[in-house]
Amino acid sequence: MSLFKARDWWSTILGEKEEFDQGCLCLANVDNSGNGQDKIIVGSFMGYLRIFSPHPTKTGDGAQAEDLLLEVDLRDPVLQVEVGKFVSGTEMLHLAVLHSRKLCVYSVSGTLGNVEHGNQYQMKLIYEHNLQRTACNMTYGSFGGVKGRDLICIQSIDGMLMVFEQESYAFGRFLPGFLLPGPLAYSSRTDSFITVSSCRQVESYKYQVLAFATDADKRQETEQQKLGSGKRLVVDWTLNIGEQALDICIVSFNQSASSVFVLGERNFFCLKDNGQIRFMKKLDWSPSCFLPYCSVSEGTINTLIGNHNNMLHIYQDVTLKWATQLPHIPVAVRVGCLHDLKGVIVTLSDDGHLQCSYLGTDPSLFQAPNVESRELNYDELDVEMKELQKIIKDVNKSQGVWPMTEREDDLNVSVVVSPNFDSVSQATDVEVGTDLVPSVTVKVTLQNRVVLQKVKLSVCVQPPLELTCDQFTFEFMSIPRVIQCKFRLPLKLICLPGQPSKTASHKITIDTNKSPVSLLSLFPGFASQSDDDQVNVMGFHFLGGSRVTLLASKTSQRYRIQSEQFEDLWLITSELILRLQEYFEKQGVKDFACSFSGSMPLQEYFELIDHHFELRINGEKLEELLSERAVQFRAIQRRLLTRFKDKTPAPLQHLDTLLDGTYKQVIALADAVEENQGSLFQSFTRLKSATHLVILLIGLWQKLSADQIAILEAAFLPLQEDTQELGWEETVDAAISHLLKTCLSKSSKEQALNLNSQLNIPKDTSQLKKHITLLCDRLAKGGRLCLSTDAAAPQTMVMPGGCTTIPESDLEERSVEQDSTELFTNHRHLTAETSRPEVSPLQGVSE
Repeated sequence: MSLFKARDWWSTILGEKEEFDQGCLCLANVDNSGNGQDKIIVGSFMGYLRIFSPHPTKTGDGAQAEDLLLEVDLRDPVLQVEVGKFVSGTEMLHLAVLHSRKLCVYSVSGTLGNVEHGNQYQMKLIYEHNLQRTACNMTYGSFGGVKGRDLICIQSIDGMLMVFEQESYAFGRFLPGFLLPGPLAYSSRTDSFITVSSCRQVESYKYQVLAFATDADKRQETEQQKLGSGKRLVVDWTLNIGEQALDICIVSFNQSASSVFVLGERNFFCLKDNGQIRFMKKLDWSPSCFLPYCSVSEGTINTLIGNHNNMLHIYQDVTLKWATQLPHIPVAVRVGCLHDLKGVIVTLSDDGHLQCSYLGTDPSLFQAPNVESRELNYDELDVEMKELQKIIKDVNKSQGVWPMTEREDDLNVSVVVSPNFDSVSQATDVEVGTDLVPSVTVKVTLQNRVVLQKVKLSVCVQPPLELTCDQFTFEFMSIPRVIQCKFRLPLKLICLPGQPSKTASHKITIDTNKSPVSLLSLFPGFASQSDDDQVNVMGFHFLGGSRVTLLASKTSQRYRIQSEQFEDLWLITSELILRLQEYFEKQGVKDFACSFSGSMPLQEYFELIDHHFELRINGEKLEELLSERAVQFRAIQRRLLTRFKDKTPAPLQHLDTLLDGTYKQVIALADAVEENQGSLFQSFTRLKSATHLVILLIGLWQKLSADQIAILEAAFLPLQEDTQELGWEETVDAAISHLLKTCLSKSSKEQALNLNSQLNIPKDTSQLKKHITLLCDRLAKGGRLCLSTDAAAPQTMVMPGGCTTIPESDLEERSVEQDSTELFTNHRHLTAETSRPEVSPLQGVSE
């Protein structure tokens, strides 16, 4: 909107972890000083009251000690502060402080100091009223046309207006049809109170009507009015604005007319005295506070409106005149005269950022020097350009994606996972069958060398793992970069010792180049009995109910993992490889390697893809049906409403029955959509586990490097969660197609193929399965994954003996697809060969 920022004249931060709202800020000459300078009065929900008189030596200075005139702990939350003529017998200004159960009026005075410490200020309690009901907000003014004094009206949480004539209580009245309190303001020209009810309509009540209505000592006035005793409280006028109101302000710059300004959640209204709309403005953002503050030209009013985008907009009626950036979200805004500077904008955030600013810009005194004209030597420029391009190319080859910075040690993140489970599990609201879900404590340590502000720590884990808290914000510590720290969680967090199973539907075998290691040494915490068989066989029981069996060969260098569910193989397989590598590293063995020589289990993988895709299609159909029934439901409602409003009622013609039936269908479809979303989430979790397993086996099968495995993970696991708008199938298909077109392409004809730039949900999964099969086929025939710029060039692949050529046309792909199904058969017994993956099976990320 605008490139201009609010010019910081003076600012400070109030307290520590205190909270503030729109009623906590007030500007007035509260000490009745002769110069008429305003003071800033701020109250907090923690009970602290502070009075400031800023005197910055230069623009942008922070608060000095002498700027704080007074700070008092009132021990009760401060809901609102106002300054007016609240004491009888004098027209001096006094401070009214509203607590939840008490109204206090103070006098603030200053004493001239004789030493260098300056003046001394004190606050004296004049009187107080103990409230019988919990207060919400208040307003003040010359109720009933009194002269020279201000009366106070307090609105309670349960809808009672309590009027106080300075030191004495006058009366109380309940608002009719009250549900929740809204903003309250007083119009002196019409002598009425204006509020916004829970019916989302602006209501005006005359003071005289309130004064002569039935007393509200007990909330039985409705029955009394029905019996004829007392006068009924009636509203003067109402206006339905269709939304809740954030604040109300009455503005009167002349005696002939006044305006009622109402700030809604999405609109800004200006009303006449009689409730008619003078104008309204639809806002494109969520407002937080506002203040109509002056009239520049005849018949117009300027208004400050703050929003949740840290912006302050200045409107002249409905025309935007200025937009300025603030360093915080304002919840209260005032304009006053501070230190002989008129029109200072004072803003307050909910966490205590108090700032005095002004509009405009600071002029730049820099003048560009005169440039001497000279002829350009284009040959020299070409040579220099080539040298620079060579330097850039060399740097890109030698460094990674992110450049190394010298500030790498400004903030360090380290993680320590407790070796033992919590004595009392924190997973109190989680149920997984009859198994008790354990929890483990993770300690994250942040170390910084420089002063940082608002450091945000995010902890992420993969489903089905859960966190008690995933977001932390440290106020004392902003840096324009992200630091990540990966850590592994204990396997026993989701897996318990179980009985081994001799038979299973899915099996894979890992080959190694070293003698087999005792499973008790690799998994010391999973021995269920002291039997010799535990050396060669071990059972694992997941909290979800499935079981996995791990066997170590006594004669060969092989390990077998088997389970009834294909996706359950990944976690134990990955954990086995990691623990084998750690075991041989401790033994000082450097040439340890794993291998996989079996066929790729693509058929089992494709079954999980088909199931996940079927749930997505089913969810799309259910949402379409739900949308149709919702449209039908609203159409029936409109027809019924028309019938009910008709002065000559016509028969309903079973519309009520149709409405009831449609409502039941909408509820049933909503339940079906929710159930399908839960099934889709579980299916996506199983699909990700199977994808991790396939990537692991491909890496071991072809002995891929860590960079190549990272490319596979980026292609097969691009999403943390999938939605109907962007799902796993279309995203992975686009990524694999890009790999087949670039680094795995065989001819320039394939590189010339244009990929669809728009990702839409496919009709079926045949194209995706064909591309996955083709990817494995080309990797088997010598293709290698690479993201460098040279990878797109046509390359001659070294084919193993007896391998067929890679197809160059779609017809050829179809013929090879049949051969590939023979290569990647649906074997339940598989053999594997692996290198260590980058990602841990039980892994979290903190940043």
